[in-house]
Amino acid sequence: MIRFRPLSLRDRAWLILWRMRGSEKQPHALRRQSALPRSPMVPDSVVAEIARHDWEGIECGCGRSAGHLVDAVRDAAEGHPAAFHALEGHVFFAQHLKPPAPAVCAVLMAVWTARPPRRATREALLWTLLALLCTVDDGGTHEAGLHGQCAAFIRTGVDGFRLELAAVPGSGTAAYAEGILEILGLPAS
Repeated sequence: MIRFRPLSLRDRAWLILWRMRGSEKQPHALRRQSALPRSPMVPDSVVAEIARHDWEGIECGCGRSAGHLVDAVRDAAEGHPAAFHALEGHVFFAQHLKPPAPAVCAVLMAVWTARPPRRATREALLWTLLALLCTVDDGGTHEAGLHGQCAAFIRTGVDGFRLELAAVPGSGTAAYAEGILEILGLPAS
């Protein structure tokens, strides 16, 4: 009988890189993942999602490279509600998305999937997702723009939004979850 051992974080990183074969980003993704400071509050899936993106190669909404957003999304993943609000001006501004929006949205959905335990964190996270959805759709007829890419990531968390809506009806988190489902054109139940 063959026994399999659980994959370590390093093995999971290699598995992710192996799936990305042919990409020039493979060595860079591994370096980025090992360079991230470890926090016991940030799940491995979120660390892997942060490492998957070339933050330095993305222009931030503030005009610099988006590399400085890694700290903000890691702080958000640790559960700091203010970190979510700090993304405004960098990821979205007024009614427009900025180039790092899809990468940040992917990380936020990894955080959502990990189910943050504090209600304040969930509320700030849902507020940010709703803010991303309330922007102008910049997609063309043949491709998804930044808005379409973010909406696609956000759609992956629909079951969690419905659970949040049912768990604490009448709360801020429920209102944000309901708004997200409404904008996506999906029923609340």
